[in-house]
Amino acid sequence: MNQTSPSSPTAATDPRRVAARARLDRLWSAGTRFLGSEVSILGGAMSWISERHLVSAISNAGGFGVLACGAMEPDRLAEEIAATQARTSRPFGVNLITMHPRLDDLVQVCLDAGVGHVVLAGGIPSGPVIRAIKDGGAKVIAFAPAFVLAKRLMRMGVDALVIEGSEAGGHVGPVSLTVLAQEVLPFIRDIPVFVAGGLGRGDAIVSYLEQGAAGAQLGTRFAASTDSIAHERFKKAFIRASARDAVTSVQLDERFPVIPVRGLSNEGSRRFLTHQAETLRRFQSGELTKEQAQLDIEHFWAGSLRRAVIEGDVENGSVMAGQSVGMITSEQSVRDIIAELVDQALDALIRQEDRMRRE
Repeated sequence: MNQTSPSSPTAATDPRRVAARARLDRLWSAGTRFLGSEVSILGGAMSWISERHLVSAISNAGGFGVLACGAMEPDRLAEEIAATQARTSRPFGVNLITMHPRLDDLVQVCLDAGVGHVVLAGGIPSGPVIRAIKDGGAKVIAFAPAFVLAKRLMRMGVDALVIEGSEAGGHVGPVSLTVLAQEVLPFIRDIPVFVAGGLGRGDAIVSYLEQGAAGAQLGTRFAASTDSIAHERFKKAFIRASARDAVTSVQLDERFPVIPVRGLSNEGSRRFLTHQAETLRRFQSGELTKEQAQLDIEHFWAGSLRRAVIEGDVENGSVMAGQSVGMITSEQSVRDIIAELVDQALDALIRQEDRMRRE
C-alpha cells in the first residue's frame, strides 16, 4: 500500500494529488457516466464468487459490481438481485450467459427488478435479446475478443464493450489485452470500451485510459478479497501463486476441442491431461464413439469450480485465476483494493507530470 490513500486528509489537500484526481476523473468520465459509479472499475462476473456480498461491496466502495448469473434459474436470479439491492443502493449489473436455455426469462427478471446494466457473455448475443434489454430501459454490455466482432456488436446496438485479453482468469480468448487494445481502442470512440485481463494495478489502468479506454474490469484481485465468500484455502492459493502458475487448459487432440480456461495449475489440471489421453485411447480402440468421447472430456470438470471456491478443494477443483494473481500478496477489503488502485493511478499521473516538466 502507498502511504497516502485517496481518502486521507493529505490526499484531499495535496494540490498535486487533487489535480491528478481531477485528471483521472476526466480520463474515465465516459465510464463513470455510463456506469453511474464513482470510479470506472467493474467487478468481473465470477461464478460462485460474484454474488450479493462481493457485488454490493464493490458498488458500495465506488466501483460497479456485476452479479454472475451463471446457470441460475430465473427465480434464483431474482432472489440474488433482491438480496444485492438490500445491501446497496448504488448501481450494479447482471452478467447473463447467452447460451442459457432460459435467457429471455432471465432478461425479464433483470428488467422487472430495475437492473440498469445487463452484461451478455459466453457467445455472440442475438439481435432480439439486445433489443429486448434496451426496450426494457437497461444498457447492454457485451464482450468483444476481436476488432471485427466489436464492430459487429456496435452495429447490433450494444451500449458498451469489454475487450478481455487472454491474461484473464476463467474462459479466455486467444489474444492478449495489449494487442486487443491496439486493435480496438484507437478506432472505437462512439461507445465506452472497458479493458480486462491481467489488470492488478492502477498505473496499468491509467495506461489504457490514455489509449481511449473508458475504464477497467478486474476479477482476480476481488476474488481474493475479504468481502469474497470464497473458501480461505481458495484465497490462500491466490496469495501463494505467481503469474506463471495461472495457465490455460491444454487440448491434446483437435478432434476433441477443449474451451481454454485459465486457472492455477494443480493436481486436477494434471489429471485432466491424463483423462484426455485415456479418452483418446478409448476412442481410437472403438470403445467410445466420437460423441461419447467429447462428452467424457467435457464432463471432467463438472462441479469442479464449486469444489474449489465453496468447498476449498484447491487440488482437485478448478481454481480459475488470471495472471494478475501474482500481484496478490494478502487479503484486502474491496474498499482497500479500490483505494489502492486509485492511489496507484494518481501516482502514475504525478510521475508523468514530473517527466514532462523535466523535458
